[in-house]
Amino acid sequence: MTTILVDSSVILDVATRDPHWFAWSSAMLGEYANQGALCINPIIYTEVSIGYERPEEVEAALPPHLFRREPIPWDALFLAGKAFLAYRRGGGLRVHPLPDFYIGAHAAVTNMPLLTRDPRRVSNYFPSVQLITPNH
Repeated sequence: MTTILVDSSVILDVATRDPHWFAWSSAMLGEYANQGALCINPIIYTEVSIGYERPEEVEAALPPHLFRREPIPWDALFLAGKAFLAYRRGGGLRVHPLPDFYIGAHAAVTNMPLLTRDPRRVSNYFPSVQLITPNH
């Protein structure tokens, strides 16, 4: 049984019925839910929660029986900081969100594949992460 870390972009595509990404994202969630466990972490939960008014709405969008909640390991937090530092030293903008680095590091440290449609920073800074993207 495989555990897949699901990026907030995929969940939001389904929740908002995004005209471009809904079909792909919903198909991938269905496919991987049938193959194993879908997983989120506190960062993903937070990013998804922005579109809701109440915690109960977020829970309905991310039911625990479909999305297993996992903490981010301390080793992943350390790795995220180092990757973000490399990004900044390489000229990356300060306004770019650090959450992508937390999510990528979580996938890297736990060896979980990451279901995402925006793999740029993860593939650049966490090359060991198996990515499930529209192009793969």
